[in-house]
Amino acid sequence: MRTVDNRDGCKISLEEKVASLPTEAGCYLYKDKKGDVIYVGKAKNLRNRVKQYFRANQDPKTAELVARTVDLEYIITDTELEALILESNLIKLHKPKYNVLLKDDKQYPYLKLTLEDYPRVVKTRRVIDDGSYYSGPYLPASLADSTLKIINRYFQLRSCDIEIDGKRERPCLEYHIKRCLAPCVSGLCTKEQYKESVRDVKLFLEGKTKDLICSLEERMQRAAEELKFELAAKYRDQIRVVQSIGEQQKMLLTAGKDMDIFGYYKEGSCLALQLFTMREGKVVGRREFFWEDIAEPFEPGSFIGAAIKQYYALGNYVPEQVCTPVDFDDRPLLEEYLSKRRGRRVYIIDPKRGTKRDLIELVEKNARYAFEQRFIKSEPDMQLQQLQELLELPCLPQRIECFDISNIQGVENVASLVVCERGRMKRSEYRRFKIRSVEGVADDFASIYEVVYRRYSRLLAEQAKLPDLVLVDGGKGQLAAAVRALSELDLETLPVAAIAKREEEIFLRGSSQGLRLERSLPALKLIQMIRDEAHRYALSYHRKRRKMRDFDCELMKIPGIGKKLGERLLRSFGSIRRVASASESELAPFVGRSRAERIMKYFAERRENS
Repeated sequence: MRTVDNRDGCKISLEEKVASLPTEAGCYLYKDKKGDVIYVGKAKNLRNRVKQYFRANQDPKTAELVARTVDLEYIITDTELEALILESNLIKLHKPKYNVLLKDDKQYPYLKLTLEDYPRVVKTRRVIDDGSYYSGPYLPASLADSTLKIINRYFQLRSCDIEIDGKRERPCLEYHIKRCLAPCVSGLCTKEQYKESVRDVKLFLEGKTKDLICSLEERMQRAAEELKFELAAKYRDQIRVVQSIGEQQKMLLTAGKDMDIFGYYKEGSCLALQLFTMREGKVVGRREFFWEDIAEPFEPGSFIGAAIKQYYALGNYVPEQVCTPVDFDDRPLLEEYLSKRRGRRVYIIDPKRGTKRDLIELVEKNARYAFEQRFIKSEPDMQLQQLQELLELPCLPQRIECFDISNIQGVENVASLVVCERGRMKRSEYRRFKIRSVEGVADDFASIYEVVYRRYSRLLAEQAKLPDLVLVDGGKGQLAAAVRALSELDLETLPVAAIAKREEEIFLRGSSQGLRLERSLPALKLIQMIRDEAHRYALSYHRKRRKMRDFDCELMKIPGIGKKLGERLLRSFGSIRRVASASESELAPFVGRSRAERIMKYFAERRENS
């Protein structure tokens, strides 16, 4: 019998506590033996609802929940509506294992116009209240990349994250190819000129194409009158681009309606939930949510109701109508809650026919496609796409180069470079380095700086293709060293990250906080594979160098054998054991007969004394 503390501190059985629950509305919380909340529910009558869980012949999921429950708490509310709101807040707080948890895959990115003295536009999947302007989400995700390219090409906001103080001696390559106004160099761009471009970009992202075109036309006319034809041509090109994008009409389906449409697709324990957002009758956005652990038996109504409650509890905009593929028990209650949130009547409907049913079928078709992309596509593609999203990279990291340092207390400092292309290790392009600037001390920061600088200065000199991501084994210090090396080569925009072994924490350029990924994520497994391969390659080179050093030390004890002869023997025989067992005729071609005799005599004496 399971016993728990009641509110007076007395020990009672769980069954007795259930029987003593009040008959009022409220929320109940089930806890496991560790005291963690594993389920949160709401009820119009707490006692009657909780008793239902402890009946015989329950489905497997409920039976497992009850078996793991050793304690329960409850919170009384005045109305069932208050219980609904409280339930959403408690689920968000505790993230219970047995509740339906809305997991946003963040498939589609936003563009963020940063709040800085010299703002820039970056792609992100985390929308936070930091005063910046966010535009999106963009679907498909490639639309964010193409929009960002348009902004860089025609409005020329900076893309780097360096401190802008106007003291740099010369601009980087981005300025020379007309992708940046170069506010970092005094005299090339005034602060007002940069602010003008920022205002244009914000209008562009807000979709206020008419206002932007009017402003650009005025400036183009003024520039032409002042005989600044190059500037006028720039404004002309901007107008053409804005007009072209403004003419790309979004999908028009229903006149004048604000509506959210939900649909899902499920196979086995995996499920993809799709949401289309319609504003003023146009589909303007889409979001995707994924589950990999849906328990059986699956109840569509219960699942959809729980997912919708959580979605709007997160503060998302409440439209006039919500279309769902199935009806659910809490629909009237949720309608009342959303109506209060919106301030006007909200309708939740599950249409059986007509245009709205067609819309749901379209959403479900998209959910099936998303399901296949998420769960069925090849593992390398999934890893790379997930890595791009999590690290907010500007493009798919098809080529990743990773560095690692190996030494023992500063002795035999070496580094490795391994290459991963399209999710596969490319051994033919591995490289190893002997550190030149660090001798006798273990300074991984200086070593990383040297090897990164050497690698990419050579690629620049050879005009070779740069990687999509530079990865270093280590933490903030190693990352800072790599960033410094890249900055000195004018490669501020080259993505770089570091992964620390202890907590598998990823550090990114420009971010003070590390990123901890779930251990099961394919993207983390890819990073770990690349990091481990770099470590293995560095360690093998270090061991080889150490063996050569030990070999040299051993042979240099023999009269007439110096460093060059020792290295020659190492290359020829491969190990000191093979040298020690070699005959005079085998040694003579490399060192001569007299030295061969000395080597044989030396190792013979060692064998006798050992």
